[in-house]
Formats: sequence, C-alpha cells, structure tokens
Amino acid sequence: MTDYLRFVSSKFQLFQGTLPVLTDVLRRTGRSQIVDIASGGGGPWLSMIPQLQAEFPDLKVKLTDRYPNQAGMGKVATALPQIVETESRSIDARAVPADLSGLRTQFLSLHHFEPKDVKAILQNAVTANEPIALFEAQQRDVEHLIRFALSPLFVLLLTPFIRPFRISRIVFTYLIPLVPVLIFWDGIVSVLRTYTVEEMLQMAKAADPEQRYVWNADILHCRQIKLPYLTGWPAESSSQN
Repeated sequence: MTDYLRFVSSKFQLFQGTLPVLTDVLRRTGRSQIVDIASGGGGPWLSMIPQLQAEFPDLKVKLTDRYPNQAGMGKVATALPQIVETESRSIDARAVPADLSGLRTQFLSLHHFEPKDVKAILQNAVTANEPIALFEAQQRDVEHLIRFALSPLFVLLLTPFIRPFRISRIVFTYLIPLVPVLIFWDGIVSVLRTYTVEEMLQMAKAADPEQRYVWNADILHCRQIKLPYLTGWPAESSSQN
C-alpha cells in the first residue's frame, strides 16, 4: 500500500502545488531542514526535492515514522543521498525529540489522528518553537468519496509500473486482491475522517492559547486536485522577516 501511495504521489506530482507554501514557510523561518512526520513509504519527496533545492541549496530532509518503513524510506534516501536521511527510531508525531529540528511536515496523514492527537502534534511544535506544515490530498465531501471509490481500478492499472518489481505485489494485487480492497477502504475512511479548514484552525488555536504562532489554513487548487493545508510558525519569525 505504501509503495503504491508513494508511486502515485511521485508519478502524478500530487503535492507539487504545496511547493509555494513550503517555500514561504522556510523563508519566513530561515530554515533549510525539514523533518517529515509519518513518512510511510517515503512520501512525495522524490519529485519535490529538486525544486526545493533550487531555492534552498543547503536543504536537508529527515524522514520519520512511528513505525519506520525503512525499505520504503530508504529508496528515497538512496535516490537523494546528499539531502535525505531516514530516522531509525520510532518517532511519535505528538512528541518529536528535541534533536530533530526543522520545519515539521505531514503529507496525507493528518486524518489518521484523532482531534486530541492533532492538538498534541501542534502543541508539541509550538513548545519546540518549530514551524509546521500539514497537507491532505482530499476533502470531506461527495466528490472525493466518488473519486476514492474508483481507486481499486487505478491500483490494477498502475501496479505493473511500480519499481522495483516484486512478486508479492503482483500476488496481493491480482491473485489475492488485498491491496485494491485495502486502498479502497483506506481511501473512503480517509475522506470521511479528513478535517475541514475550519476544524484545523480551531485545533491550532486550542493548541496555541497564548497565540505565539501565526496560523494559516486554506485549500490549494492544483489542476483538479484540492489540497487542504494548515501551516504555523512562530510569530517572532514574521516580525523578523
């Protein structure tokens, strides 16, 4: 599943529309290091890093997860060894260690967390005085339910193009179609669990009662893709810039 999600994210440049937002936060905060939370199979970085590096020559990206998929994340690190590192420790998004500094990012994972956990994720960033940027790739509406209902068809069509080739992937896609079924279920549940822009802002304000951060939430319209996002950075960074 994570192989498929990484492939789709990279092949179709699912999160390319987030680059202006990421660039803006990095510039405002003077950061060149990114700590990616809940990286899964490696996230969208293969297609995004070359463009970010053009803006930030010293860019470094650390991939982390509570249950590290070292094989998936390792593929990204192998492709971009001077920029990407993987974290072997189990990293809880609600309690990121202090030695992992930089802009915290999450792609297509926020909906996996309950509201109290989202609040904890945001509070942890505020306590550490680290900027944060959270992106989804779906909205909680009928349109996206229909789109994700068609996801098994795309799994069947795209799986032969995923590299490296693995017999197990073929077996569990075509002979025993667990992957299409699980992608379908995960997609539908993800849509139903996705937070609205207003809900994300409410959780951010609850996590930052002293208003130490500048919070922005909106929907990016990238071709036919709608990407809800939430960003936050220390207010002092804005005053300095």
